[in-house]
Amino acid sequence: MFRKSLVFLMLLSVVIAACGPSGSTEAGPIKVGAIFDLTGATSDVGTPYAEGVKAYVDWLNGKGGVNERQIELISADYGYKVPNAEQLYSQYVTQDKVVVFQGWGTGDTEALRGKIASDKIPFMSASYSANLISIEEAPYNFLIGTTYSDQMIIAIKWAMDDWAAKGNSGTPKMALLHHDSPFGQSPWPDGEAFAEANGVEITAIPMPGGATDLTPELSQVQTFGANYVIIQNVDGPASLLLKNAQSLGMSDVQFIGLNWCSDELLIELAGDAAEGFVGALPFTPPSIEVDGMKDAAEYASSKGKSLQEWGVHYIQGWWTMAVMTEGIKRTLDAKQDLTGENIRANLEKIQNFDTGGVTTNISFSPTDHAGNKALRLFRVEGGKWTPISDYISAE
Repeated sequence: MFRKSLVFLMLLSVVIAACGPSGSTEAGPIKVGAIFDLTGATSDVGTPYAEGVKAYVDWLNGKGGVNERQIELISADYGYKVPNAEQLYSQYVTQDKVVVFQGWGTGDTEALRGKIASDKIPFMSASYSANLISIEEAPYNFLIGTTYSDQMIIAIKWAMDDWAAKGNSGTPKMALLHHDSPFGQSPWPDGEAFAEANGVEITAIPMPGGATDLTPELSQVQTFGANYVIIQNVDGPASLLLKNAQSLGMSDVQFIGLNWCSDELLIELAGDAAEGFVGALPFTPPSIEVDGMKDAAEYASSKGKSLQEWGVHYIQGWWTMAVMTEGIKRTLDAKQDLTGENIRANLEKIQNFDTGGVTTNISFSPTDHAGNKALRLFRVEGGKWTPISDYISAE
């Protein structure tokens, strides 16, 4: 009787281990939740970013996964709607038991940050809002892109240097033209403070959603007398702005785009109006070959595509998932369960993580989740992005 009971208990333990949670150190898929904008207001950049996240997971699983465990990516299109994001996040965390999460927009990531903190779910998104790097308010959010605030400050610093290099005295006047949303407004407070501290007159002008003519906004730029215009928007509105500016003969105004309107699609949509446009790029575009693009390029080729077709936002998605995976791998290497607390602690140990030239090296710590604090400026020359600066930080 004793032997039968012992055998039963041993078999039961095997069954329990086999059915253990995805976050344990036992073999089984590692569940990752994700929301993407494939049909909403930012789907022009959201779609290639989503493809990059998915491609990295597929590529890694094809090579054995993480420590011989497959990643199970559970994702959906949320149409850039905050309520949809909140519903999908809750579903994936409570029902599907995901251990980490890949998000997307500023409005939804900021809306979720309190829930993310209480659920202890390590979270990376495509939003680089400075509101997401407060350890007290967002202890489980990690950024691998330069914050929008730092992007704007770096753009202002470059514009001041460019102004002086052209033989002008004093400081230039600048305008921020932005998406009329939390995403668009995100860099303004810090950017305005930096400009004012350096004696630069600056104004903010919202770009109405769905506009087919941005001449009224450009008239405000002309009335203000701005020498430099910084754009915080996505490709469609930004390209329209450049074409309208060309029609108005505003060749004396330098336009500078932040991350989400400085890509291949912007050049395609704006055509010759994009020539001379300057982009503040935390991620190297595929037109510049670096070691960190080799795996992504080989994967794209295996799917009958080229990395140039996928574009810079595909690279952003690829490397965002790669950095998250590094935190998962370090947790497994340490023989720890895949809990949010353990993954967070291991992400915080990442120092000088080499992305092969795609970004500056990524570093986190228990007091700093902004992993990337510098970027390079590129200019559109002959229809291609050409680097015009070394890495510049906002510090």
